Amino acid sequence: MANIVQFENVGLRYGTGAETLSDISFTLASGTFYFLTGASGAGKTSLLKLLYLAQRPSRGIIRLFGEDAVTMPRDRLPGFRRRIGVVFQDFRLVPHLSAADNIALPLRVAGIVEDEIDQPVREMLAWVGLGDRAQARPATLSGGEQQRVAIARAVIGRPEILVADEPTGNVDPEMADRLLMLFDSMNKLGTTVVVATHDFNLLSRLPGAQMMRLDKGRLLDPTGALRYPPVRPG
Repeated sequence: MANIVQFENVGLRYGTGAETLSDISFTLASGTFYFLTGASGAGKTSLLKLLYLAQRPSRGIIRLFGEDAVTMPRDRLPGFRRRIGVVFQDFRLVPHLSAADNIALPLRVAGIVEDEIDQPVREMLAWVGLGDRAQARPATLSGGEQQRVAIARAVIGRPEILVADEPTGNVDPEMADRLLMLFDSMNKLGTTVVVATHDFNLLSRLPGAQMMRLDKGRLLDPTGALRYPPVRPG
């Protein structure tokens, strides 16, 4: 199984402060499902930003789809980003567009003709339980409904990588299960999925998923020890 993501000794620093992420090394094989866990402030959102190319690292190597994402020219980044679906913690819906038009955005950006957009949008709305809210603007939707629109928008284009930041944080347990099954279905179709969560109940619902755990900006192994610890001079 080919690696679709590779991080080597990656560090991230905002401004002149201490590193937010330090010595992060891991690989994700194509078609795998990972939960990214850790306490608030552990660096989960920062790691996801590196994954979906919203942030460049301060040091280290990141390869996506077999190419160096750190030195990639900026004019190539939009094409790479279209291969990655993102569910943001703050939704980032376009306020003047309806729920249906927000979901349709990735298809329109990809140049899909309008005749081929309506059916998949209606199917996604039904799947996330918003079939009767297609024309609603984000301001008229509850937080949970906005979250469901954001998830539908992220998965409608069947991205090669799906990155989700606390995607079940604003929905009830029944809808959380339904959305998790949607992610699992995407994974079974071949999408590599990374879900950041602090809800450990989710981990037991997909026993086949793997886990990455962050603690204070460092990646731990399942025993709680540092993974790939940096070599210190004697």
